[in-house]
Amino acid sequence: MFNIAILGFGTVGSGVYEVIKENNALLKEKTGEDIAVKRILDLREFPGTEWESLLVHDIKEIIEDKEIDVVVETMGGTSPAFEFVRDALLSGKHVTTSNKALVAAHGTELLKIAREKNVNFFFEASVGGGIPIIRTLTESYAGEHFKEITGILNGTTNYILTKMDAEGESFEKALATAQDLGYAERNPEADVEGHDTCRKIAILSSLATGKEVNFGNIHTEGITKIDTTDFEYAKHLNTSIKLFGDAKFENDKLYAFVAPVMVESSHPLFMVNDVFNGIMVEGNMLGKSMLYGSGAGKLPTASAVVADIVAIAKNKHGNVPFGWGENKQEVVDMQETSHRYFVRFMGRDSEFIEKCKSEFKDSREVYLDGKDEFALITGVLKEKDFLSALNNLSGVIKYIRTKIV
Repeated sequence: MFNIAILGFGTVGSGVYEVIKENNALLKEKTGEDIAVKRILDLREFPGTEWESLLVHDIKEIIEDKEIDVVVETMGGTSPAFEFVRDALLSGKHVTTSNKALVAAHGTELLKIAREKNVNFFFEASVGGGIPIIRTLTESYAGEHFKEITGILNGTTNYILTKMDAEGESFEKALATAQDLGYAERNPEADVEGHDTCRKIAILSSLATGKEVNFGNIHTEGITKIDTTDFEYAKHLNTSIKLFGDAKFENDKLYAFVAPVMVESSHPLFMVNDVFNGIMVEGNMLGKSMLYGSGAGKLPTASAVVADIVAIAKNKHGNVPFGWGENKQEVVDMQETSHRYFVRFMGRDSEFIEKCKSEFKDSREVYLDGKDEFALITGVLKEKDFLSALNNLSGVIKYIRTKIV
């Protein structure tokens, strides 16, 4: 018997229980093990349920149970999740988690402990939900030097932006709809301010470089300042606006950011809508590849957790080389990155338009009927040079980085 303990029996934790129960025969066929949930840690009681007898309220009952092989952490947050996972690894148990906040903040330390204790710490479900991006990077693309990873990594923000694009809804209304449907939390800050995407691109960058990427060093913007007029311009330009997590790898340096980006209809991520995620990977031999699927949700995320359990069951007697080391990866200052920009200005004074164009060489104008404003699409500029030029101009409404050729 290969015994599992689940920490946190919310959406993902209960999904893991369901997948193990429904696909038990298949899992035994894949692993040669009878996989069973032996303990569930939760503050609640769940009276009358089939799992009531499995509930415990003290982590020690799991840590000290020699028959538990794998601890599944689906609690969320960093504390007490970190302490619980650390203690599980120190006790010689394997761990898998869906918790991106935990992995981004403490992954380096937990991976080190797993190596020292000859157990495994896996986290496929922490990025991309049911998309197997982590296993793809570390196994399928193991022979690649990565050039860039770009992704729509948050289903909540993608749903909101899709509603604004397709139905002309305001940000506030689209957010309210997402909350009503359960896609967004009552406090949606982690999603709409880009923090969730930031942690995920930091994890992917750490895997790509083999070094620790501090998510706090990644420039991060959310979608709260995007409005319906931005989408009117986007439609006029045959583009859309997506929240990207982007990482470029050049000469041992990492250029990374999280921000709304205006993308052309020819871009592969243009058609990634609603709560779906899409991740593009470019390698020096591979060229470009794209993974697409459910980036969140009970069963897709639980499926990724169970895939980690299967991998652990197949490697239960030792640590599988995985993750990154303790060396720190330099993240280049956002000011040194280069982009094209979409910039909106108030008014349509011809003299002012010419002044703006003189500041931004190789730019082109964009107008919307009935709007007392205009926009420019700039050439490729370093961010510091763009901001310096922008500082010389009045009437700036906002700017958005673009993937417009």
